[in-house]
Amino acid sequence: MTALKKTVIATVTAAALALATLPAKAADIVDTAVSAGSFKTLVAAVQAAGLVETLKGEGPFTVFAPTDDAFAKLPAGTVDDLLKPENKEKLVAILTYHVVPGKVMSTDIAGKEMEVASVQGDTIDVNATSGVMVDGATVTQADIEADNGVIHVIDTVIMPGM
Repeated sequence: MTALKKTVIATVTAAALALATLPAKAADIVDTAVSAGSFKTLVAAVQAAGLVETLKGEGPFTVFAPTDDAFAKLPAGTVDDLLKPENKEKLVAILTYHVVPGKVMSTDIAGKEMEVASVQGDTIDVNATSGVMVDGATVTQADIEADNGVIHVIDTVIMPGM
């Protein structure tokens, strides 16, 4: 092989490897939740509530996202009932209670206790003094970044005072 051919092959290979190691562009909150695979119920609820476009919007948003297992803890029939068109207002209230305006990372609240205003209007009790608790739900995974905010995974569906 000629020196030129070896140089071209080495350069192309190096360029391909360099491009492969670049971080992929993050997705918005909804697409990030969909790709995670453990938020099927949450995504279905967001769709039924008509909140997809909002959560795909500019943000930034902080979302306390209950997993499918968290929704399964609710009394039998609760999710099916909430997904009915006649319960859309209640569903919107519950889902927007899980959203805080702005992008709040775990390092922003570490060691603190506070009340934060949800998009729904009520306040959420946050205790980050020993792990992170949000209205009694445990944050099981924090700081999943999206283009328009951050997701913190919780193990329980939290409910507003309604």
